[in-house]
Amino acid sequence: MSETEKKIPFRLDFVKVMCHTPRMKNLAYKIETPERLDQVVAKALQISRSKVQKAIKAKQILVNGKVETPHFKLQGTEILAFDPTSFDDKVMSIDKPLPLDIIYENDDVLVINKPANLLVHETESSTETTLVDSILAYNKKIAKVGNDPKRAGIVHRLDKDASGVMIVAKNNNAFDHLKRQFMERKTTKRYTVMVMGQMEKDHQTIMMPISRSKTHGRMAAKPASQGGKEAITHYDVVERFRHHSLLDVTIETGRTHQIRAHMFALAHPVVGDRLYRMKGIKPRPIGRIFLHARELTITLPNGEEKIFTAPLPEDLQLVLAEIPKS
Repeated sequence: MSETEKKIPFRLDFVKVMCHTPRMKNLAYKIETPERLDQVVAKALQISRSKVQKAIKAKQILVNGKVETPHFKLQGTEILAFDPTSFDDKVMSIDKPLPLDIIYENDDVLVINKPANLLVHETESSTETTLVDSILAYNKKIAKVGNDPKRAGIVHRLDKDASGVMIVAKNNNAFDHLKRQFMERKTTKRYTVMVMGQMEKDHQTIMMPISRSKTHGRMAAKPASQGGKEAITHYDVVERFRHHSLLDVTIETGRTHQIRAHMFALAHPVVGDRLYRMKGIKPRPIGRIFLHARELTITLPNGEEKIFTAPLPEDLQLVLAEIPKS
């Protein structure tokens, strides 16, 4: 093997074979160590892993003529076969990245107004398009930013069902600079949130440690002695409705589902939240959660402090207009 070949982890060599359909082709590849099936195919074909996972589950990618799972570990001796048409409209159209709603951009950062119902980055169980897909469709160079290709440029997150301001690093110097600010709690994050019921206090600081709950996918308020991590949330009541409260929320920490878990612990779950809901109370069907990251204050790598804002989305404005006030 030449020195050049040693540096190349994959080699594509499409050869027609008779396997299920005349369209099936072989994918010859090389790997240095055992690697997941979906990762190998995604890299080789230069498409997103979520698209590959869809094709695998649709039995359009075979290993030694058999259907395997996306996380099947390849040893490097298997024969991979795939149907190129599986990456046409049947699979690809579902996963076309959404265009970005860009608030601000310079050489270091990209500030985005994230829509609701969009994952920030892919997870082990997801097979859907993500914000990272949209970012890389806009600027492929960001793929090399950060420590994890699946989270390229991402320095903080918003829940899938939430919307609002997110800042993305465009280079590794910016990534380190921004990441440090979030870790050292030097940013200010403000949210517009509507919750069920009338809040007992107009202003409150919630200091409840939270950790992962036994209920799948949920976080729960727990004392530090039981593994809870520090979580601090402040809120002010902006407007009171008959059965709801509109809040201005800021958070000092950035725990997973922090606002949702804290409001649930106070028995005032976020409107539209199907994961954190009180027993016997059906969440208002608004197609998302009423949680919008409306403002982010942060210092850019050039030393300039900026305040980025995102207006309340139209769908949430409609909810506000429909909620009875008295």
